[in-house]
Order: sequence, then structure tokens, then C-alpha cells
Amino acid sequence: MHIYIAGIGGTFMAGVARLAVAQGQQVRGCDDAIYPPMSTQLKNLGIEIDLGYSADHLTEDCQQVIIGNVLSRGNPLVEQCLERGVPYTSGPAWLAQHVLNQRKVVAVAGSHGKTTTASMLSWILEHTPNIAAPGFLIGGAPNNFDFSAQLGEGSLFVVEADEYDTAFFDKRPKFMHYHPTVLVLNNLEFDHADIYDDIEMIKQQFHYLIRTVPGHGIVLYNKDDDNLVDVVAKGAWTPRETFAVNNQQADWNASTTEPGFELFYRGQAQGCCEWSYTGIHNVANAVAATAAATQLGVSAQQAMDALASFSGVKRRGEKLACVNEITVYDDFAHHPTEIAATLTAAQAQATKGRVLAVFEPRSSTMRMGWHNDRLRDAFFAADRVFFYQPPRFDWSAASLFFPESAAEVNWCTVFYEHDGLLRELLTEARAGDHVIFMSSGDFSGLPHKFVTQLQCPSA
Repeated sequence: MHIYIAGIGGTFMAGVARLAVAQGQQVRGCDDAIYPPMSTQLKNLGIEIDLGYSADHLTEDCQQVIIGNVLSRGNPLVEQCLERGVPYTSGPAWLAQHVLNQRKVVAVAGSHGKTTTASMLSWILEHTPNIAAPGFLIGGAPNNFDFSAQLGEGSLFVVEADEYDTAFFDKRPKFMHYHPTVLVLNNLEFDHADIYDDIEMIKQQFHYLIRTVPGHGIVLYNKDDDNLVDVVAKGAWTPRETFAVNNQQADWNASTTEPGFELFYRGQAQGCCEWSYTGIHNVANAVAATAAATQLGVSAQQAMDALASFSGVKRRGEKLACVNEITVYDDFAHHPTEIAATLTAAQAQATKGRVLAVFEPRSSTMRMGWHNDRLRDAFFAADRVFFYQPPRFDWSAASLFFPESAAEVNWCTVFYEHDGLLRELLTEARAGDHVIFMSSGDFSGLPHKFVTQLQCPSA
């Protein structure tokens, strides 16, 4: 079948493309912006990509269109698809129909940590000798695999279960298509203000998700998250277990050590994991992944042995380079909780230098100002903040970050164009510093431009 994927540059849709190719389908696609790591993945697959959403992209040989949720009515390609009567579907629906209906599905949901937890779990299953290579679709590129999806060889399939809406013609959350047997709920906070009015609306969708888990399955959820506790209290018809960090009341609990953590199940020691990963939030992700793995035929010790060689995910605290003793990272953080966790972990590592945070507020929720009551405090662990305010922004970053004194100006600088930000950052950074770029997009290539300038100032 000749499949055309509209919005193929997104992490989810690029993963769908890879799975379709693995099934022998002919795949083409388009997007208005595409950048690494997904552009690299698609190029390696030999997929032809058109730029933009022209109606002309939809050639006569196209037999089905998979439409991403970034497209809506009025989009030229969408209108052409409807006018011609070309069969169309969404990415989640295609995944459910062509892949998940034949598998035991393990879904990882929550506001934060989905990509890392799903990547950890996929690596645990891949690493364990008695488990066939799992299938997975993850909203990022795990370094242990270098691609975001694989069809796999066995019955297990790990999917990152997103609460964002499915498509312009299907406003349900993506995760309602997946029907997991094992469901991991990491945490739950308000986000996606362009979709949901308040936290109660999001909690209701998570309740609906729990309703889809069969009685022979299991729901694993974070005991320390009050919103998840509320969701589970709405009703669950499946066995449940909890996980946490430094909370002995949880079924699965990690006691943090250096470097790594010790794991307990209902008070019984399960072993220790020594790894190079940082941040208590990643320990929580590891506990969740281990708890899920034990439901799939993996022992806790086997899971921790695999986690010792887990090498992270691209754009999740990814170390880009160390030049002249200046270490540069690229991170996807776009919510106050994620920003604070990323910077706190970085501060713990920066024993000699400073933490310089470079931030782009790109998500709809951030641009609408929904997180402003927490945003300033989220940067508390940074020694300097370089805040890029994009055009057509709904609020003033300057008013938020330094309303009171000149001293605060020295802590945070707001920029309205990239060149000025890059020049000042190059002037400010010195040996021992940790420079962390944070954006849910590619930040117009700024992290890589910064590294290039450090390596070759005359470039």
C-alpha cells in the first residue's frame, strides 16, 4: 500500500512511518519543518519528504493518508484529501489497527517522563535474554536504539501514551486508541491549555484510559502524585500497584544512593542499580519501568542490570559537546516541573562551574501564560537565565522575571532575537560552566550553532 503521512516530522508520526516501512508499506510524507533526530531517522529509511502541505503532494497513487494532529480544516492537503475522497486515518488509529491489535500493549502515560520511562522499559526488554525483542513507539530517539520505533519480534509492544488529541476529526486523547494490558501512570499536571480547560478535564481523560485496561492487566501509578490518586479513586477494575522514590508506603520504592539507587518491593530489597544517569526524576522513571518489566517476565535484578547500561534519550538532557571545559546540553523541558528537575540535576553535577539556562517557551500552554505563576521559580537552580521571547507572544517575560530590582536583571536576560542571545552567551560562558538549552522545538538550531562557535570562533 502507498501511504502518505502528513506531519511526518513529528516524533510520533516519524515512528509510525518506520513501523509502516517495516511492514513493507511504501511511505512518503510531508511537514512544514523537520529537524534531527527525526529527519535523520526518516532519511536513513529512504522516505521521500515534501516540504509544506501543498495539495499537489497528494499524488494519484496515494491509497491512504495518515493525518497528524497538527493539521486542521483549511489546510490545503487536508482539503484535497477530502475533496478527492482519499481514505484517511490518524496515527494512533493506524497504530492500533495495524500493530497493537496483535500485541500485548504496555502504555506509559503521564505529564512528564513518558519518553524516558518508555525508553527504559524498551531497553530492559531488549536487554533481557529470555524476552523476544519488543516492539515500541516512543516520542523521542533512545540512544540505546538510535530510532524511535521498532516492530519487534515478540508479543510485547511498548507505546508512549500521549494525552494530546488525536486529529482534527478525532478529539479524543491519543492514548484512548491503545487498550493497554499494562498501564504506567507517571504523574499528572495541568498542560495542553489549547485542548483542556483545567486539570479536572485531564483527570477525566485519564480515568477513561484506566477504564480500557482489562481485568487481567495492571495499573502502576505514582503514589506521591495526588492527581493520580484522585484519578484511581474515580474507579478501577484492574489490579493496581504503586511506585515512588523515598516513600516506604509505595509497593515499589527506591532509596536513592550515589551513584544509583536501591530498590524495594513491599519492603523487601530487590537489589541495587549503579548508573551514570542523574536526577531524582529519572530514578522515579526507572522504578516505574522496573515495576512494569516485572509484569512481563523480567526480574527486578535483570531490569536494574539493563538500566546500568541505559544511555538516555536524545534531547532529554543530551550532552552535545564539551568545548574548552564548557559542557553543552540539549533538553526538551517545556513545563515548570521539567525545567526545575533538569536544572536541579544539572546543578548537582556542576561542582566547579555555573548552570546557564537557555530557554525558549514554545508550547501553546507556555505561550498562553498558563504556567506564569510557577515559571520564574522553576529556574531557581540556574545561575544565569537566557530567556528567548519569540514574536507574537502573549505576555512579557521581562515583567515576569525582574519586576522588582536591578539585581534580578543580572540573573535573567530576555532576548527578542537569536543573534543577540548567541553573542551574549558566547561572551558569558566560561570554563566549568554547564549550558543547558531547553525547548520543545529545535530552537532554530541555536544549541548546535553555539557549539560550532565554541569550537571555531571565526566560523
